[in-house]
Amino acid sequence: MPLSRWKTLKRKELFKNPWWVYRQDTFMLPDGEVGEYFYVHTNGSSLIIPVLDTGKIMLVKQYRYLCDQESLELPCGGVKAGSDYLTTAVHELEEEAGYRARDLKQVGEFNPFNGVTNEFCRVYLARGLEHVGARPDRTEEFEHFELAPQEIDERIRSGEIWDGMTIAGWSIGRTYIH
Repeated sequence: MPLSRWKTLKRKELFKNPWWVYRQDTFMLPDGEVGEYFYVHTNGSSLIIPVLDTGKIMLVKQYRYLCDQESLELPCGGVKAGSDYLTTAVHELEEEAGYRARDLKQVGEFNPFNGVTNEFCRVYLARGLEHVGARPDRTEEFEHFELAPQEIDERIRSGEIWDGMTIAGWSIGRTYIH
């Protein structure tokens, strides 16, 4: 038997920027009780697992302001208004890792924090890579790493890779790497 769904009565935008909208929904439970839910709405995101011809995976290290520390991650970025997941994957792969892919295949998707955001992140496997040079945004600076799949697993276990998007995306995409 399916679980009961909530009914949205009203939706209000509290704050909006180019990347996300902070919303307040008024909802009704199946028993008629009314409540409020605050959450982040996005257009989604695309995470890319760049597989080099050597079998190694390209990761990027960047500074994360909110955590005030460096983070080793798979390339990933938000879908901007008017864009789509695939276009975002192509853009982020080039911008962050400095590569174009002949083969870019979606292998899964996940929600990074389902109590806080309605975002879905699509995971792409990128092969047939051509180096074109990274083109970071003004606020981005990247250091590039080429790691074997086992090295990524170990760095997740040790806590060196702590980014949730990377860990979730890797758990989906890892099985497609041979």
